[in-house]
Amino acid sequence: MALDLVALERALDALPQRFKGPGGVAGVVHEGRVIARRAWGFADLNARRALTAQTLLPICSITKQFTCALLLDQIGDPAVLDAQVRAFLPDFTDPLPTVRQLCDNQSGLRDYWALTVLHGAAPEGLFRREDAAPLIARMKTGHFPAGTAYSYCNCNYRILSDMIEAGTGRDLGDLYAERIFAPAGMATARLLPDTRVNADGVVGYEGNDEVGFLPAVNGIHWRGDAGISASLDDMLAWEAFIDATRDDGTGLYRRLTGPAKYGDGTPASYGYGLRHDVVAGVKTTGHGGALRGFRAHRLHAASERLSVVVMFNHEAAASAATAALMEAALGYQSPDAPVVPVGWDGIWLDEANGLLVRTVQDAGGVVLRYAPSPSRLTVAADGVARGGGVTLTRTGEGLTMLRPAENMVVRARALVPGGAAISGRFWCDEVQAEMVVESRDGALFAGFDGMLGQGPMERMYPVSEGLWVITTRRSMDAAAPGDWTVLALPDGGLQVGCWLARGLRYRPL
Repeated sequence: MALDLVALERALDALPQRFKGPGGVAGVVHEGRVIARRAWGFADLNARRALTAQTLLPICSITKQFTCALLLDQIGDPAVLDAQVRAFLPDFTDPLPTVRQLCDNQSGLRDYWALTVLHGAAPEGLFRREDAAPLIARMKTGHFPAGTAYSYCNCNYRILSDMIEAGTGRDLGDLYAERIFAPAGMATARLLPDTRVNADGVVGYEGNDEVGFLPAVNGIHWRGDAGISASLDDMLAWEAFIDATRDDGTGLYRRLTGPAKYGDGTPASYGYGLRHDVVAGVKTTGHGGALRGFRAHRLHAASERLSVVVMFNHEAAASAATAALMEAALGYQSPDAPVVPVGWDGIWLDEANGLLVRTVQDAGGVVLRYAPSPSRLTVAADGVARGGGVTLTRTGEGLTMLRPAENMVVRARALVPGGAAISGRFWCDEVQAEMVVESRDGALFAGFDGMLGQGPMERMYPVSEGLWVITTRRSMDAAAPGDWTVLALPDGGLQVGCWLARGLRYRPL
């Protein structure tokens, strides 16, 4: 189909002002050709080193689809490796996830990104390659039965990486280069697992125009979960390769985009490291990525033979940027006129998962805080708030949240603000780590001690009777994995959880 190139150029011109930060790159591929390619700003502000379309940037969690592609290429049927899962989870008492469930983020495992907080990691600390396996091996249960729901989990792809190397006897980086990067023409892409070593002297930045931009420090050793770096030109080559192999039923991307489903047969919208979504009125596959100081996102609309890639060396919403470019290229305008929300400010408790839900209204709609990142929803004429695949409905004194991408229906009850201070030391048998809560003249703080050390004290706030929230704004990786909800238990213990690591029980010491 014909694209609206004028609107696309306007949307590209707007990116540096709309998504403010040190630098970014963006590109569009249509019918196998690069039709737009932009690079602005600086890879290093202090060195005045320009950011270009050839600068290597971390693609963060976009790495996951390449790991799954290697699995299909080198191993074939994921079920062949199912018997090996036990070696990574020796003490797991729940039914083990299958390898396909690892690929589809249906394992129910708690994410080690979140667990580093509970293990006392310093925000700028070092998480070595050899730290991952023992942390994962401590898990005894999942936060839901494998195959019943979706939850983002880097552990899944860490396990897959080790399985691929063990099964092939080869280095993961060499396999990416030979089996994916070379055939796709990704000339400079490579596995760079140590995030302390930035490719091409690029610096990732935290901050904004209000507080300034400061170099971000990330000490996590990533693998097949978020370890690849690539230039914009590399990523556009990948999109062109997808188009060139679109009719090849044995092609890697065709195989990656096959249907996924939950254990009960319900279709799933995430599979093999790819999210299936509708953007600008068309079906898309893609993925985003976030490390401290970096954001990346890619989208592919097969029916339109259209792909969009955006990468920033700062923490603006790359997903919103790709959506804006695709909407502009396709001439898309939302058919729903939003209304000004009324009565949406509130705090709620998802009792089934033990998680706090917060909603804040403003002139543009409703901001939902529940999962790792806040979601912006708009309220339609029917009084329902929608956005980002989430639907919120007020039901009397409660709130119903539909999250079809996660195969979840959340029913939350309204909370009355209040609460009191607590203090004490608590131990989690599941995590094998300690939590310390201190009250100092009305100010509450919580700290975590575990296999990674003694973490910083974090602010802890009473929300309602028997419920508190810990606002961990700077964990080891990018924006921390959502606020931690702390619930008082009848036995004097606490239940602690966030979206990526739910339902952890701490007993008093």
